[in-house]
Amino acid sequence: MARLRLQTRAVTSRLSDAVEAYVKGLISSLIPVQLAEAAASTTFQFSNQCSNSVWVGTLSGSGKPQLAETGFELSRGSSSSLDAPAAWSGRFWGRTFCSTDCSGRFSCLTGDCNTGRVTCDGSGGAPPATLIEITLGGTNDFYDVSLVDGYNLEVAIAPVGGSGDCRKAGCQSDLNGKCPSELAVKGPDGSVVACKSACEAFGSPIYCCTGQYGSPTTCGPTGYSRLFKRACPMAYSYAYDDQTSTFTCNGPTAYTITFCP
Repeated sequence: MARLRLQTRAVTSRLSDAVEAYVKGLISSLIPVQLAEAAASTTFQFSNQCSNSVWVGTLSGSGKPQLAETGFELSRGSSSSLDAPAAWSGRFWGRTFCSTDCSGRFSCLTGDCNTGRVTCDGSGGAPPATLIEITLGGTNDFYDVSLVDGYNLEVAIAPVGGSGDCRKAGCQSDLNGKCPSELAVKGPDGSVVACKSACEAFGSPIYCCTGQYGSPTTCGPTGYSRLFKRACPMAYSYAYDDQTSTFTCNGPTAYTITFCP
C-alpha cells in the first residue's frame, strides 16, 4: 500500500511538472505576440484650435473593433489621444454646436451620431461633416480627409515619423463662408454651420456617382466639387477624386489630427 502511495505521488509530481512546463511555454509564446501587437498600435493625437468645443466622433470599419472612446469632448485649446490596434481602419469627425436638453439627451447641429449620448457607440455622423478616413497596416497606411459627405469644419491629419510620401492631408479653409446658398445648413441664428455635398442636396446620380455615373470614367468633377477642391486641394471633393486626395505613409508611430489648424 505504501509503495502504491509513493507511485501515485510520483505520477502526480510528473503530471504537475508537465502542466507547469506547458503553462510556462504558453506564456512565453504569448508574450512576444502581445509585445508585437503593442508595438504595432498607432496613437492618434487630437487637438482643438477652434474657438469653441469640438466633440470628436469615432467609427471603426467593418469587422474592426471600436476604439476605447467612440466620442468625447475636446474643449478649446485642449488635446487628447486614442490608440488603435494594428490593421485598424475607420473614421473620425468633429461634431459642433452640441448641447444636452432638459431630458438629458445629447445632440449636435452638425455631425450628430443620433445616440443621444456623447459616445457614438458604432454609429456614424450625420452629413454634412468633414471626415478623416484611415486604414492602418500592410506595406503602407492610407489616409485622407473627405468632403464627399459635405463639410462642417476645418481639419488636418499628419503622420508622425514613417517613411515615404507622408504628407499632411486636410481642409484648412472655411467652406461655410463660401458655401452656395443651395448647399448651406443654417443654425438657429441664421449663420451657416455646415455645407452639404451636391449629392446630399440634390440626390442626382451625376453628383452622387451612381447609376450610369457609377465609375471613374463616367463620374467627373462638377461645379460644386470644383468649388470644394479649389478651397481644399488636399481633400476629397467627390467620390473618384483619388489621385490628389489619398495619401500613404509607411510605419508612422502616430498621427496628429487638428481641428481648425
